[in-house]
Amino acid sequence: MSKLKSFDDLKQVQKQLASQRAQAEARAQAQREQQARLQAEQNLFTQAVGKVQPLPNKQTLSLTPKPPPPLPLQQLRDDAEVMRESISDDFDVSSLLDTDDALSFRRPGISVEVTRRLRRREWAIQGQLDLHGLRTEEAREALGQFIRESHKKGLRCLRVIHGKGHGSPGKSPVLKGRVQSWLVQKVQVLAFVQAKPAEGGGGALLVLLTTSPL
Repeated sequence: MSKLKSFDDLKQVQKQLASQRAQAEARAQAQREQQARLQAEQNLFTQAVGKVQPLPNKQTLSLTPKPPPPLPLQQLRDDAEVMRESISDDFDVSSLLDTDDALSFRRPGISVEVTRRLRRREWAIQGQLDLHGLRTEEAREALGQFIRESHKKGLRCLRVIHGKGHGSPGKSPVLKGRVQSWLVQKVQVLAFVQAKPAEGGGGALLVLLTTSPL
């Protein structure tokens, strides 16, 4: 700033400073008025629309809880059926067999006429299972499955070939007695008789299944 040369110069500087202060005050006053107007407009909007809630954040995602895994109901039913129909090697069948002219079995309450008709082949053979060459465990499993599946298909008369034991050690029919015992334990079996000589004789059985659902 240049030096003041006279009293008039001092007055001139004072006027400039006063003018700058007045301009600064005017700007400040204008800002205050602008803020007051904005506040008044905001208050007017709030009074008009009432209380508001913020919008949900669109960046968030609400996940439903993971459902529990489905139960294998069919497998459980199948397992229960297998357990219910399980067959034992320790079951004594001798007291349940008829040994008149040929070996036979019929459930309590079933007429002897049923086994006679079975011998006369009044029911056509609809399925056959040959157990030759199978070990005991394999034969038991195969027979159980064969009876279950045949009953589900609605078959009535079956032939089960267990063999005469000619190929077994000591020529003893290992499977013959076991197959009889297993069949008696199967709830689907109504009766069975020894096959005729032309159909296997002492090495095979004709089996009659029940028609009632289990």
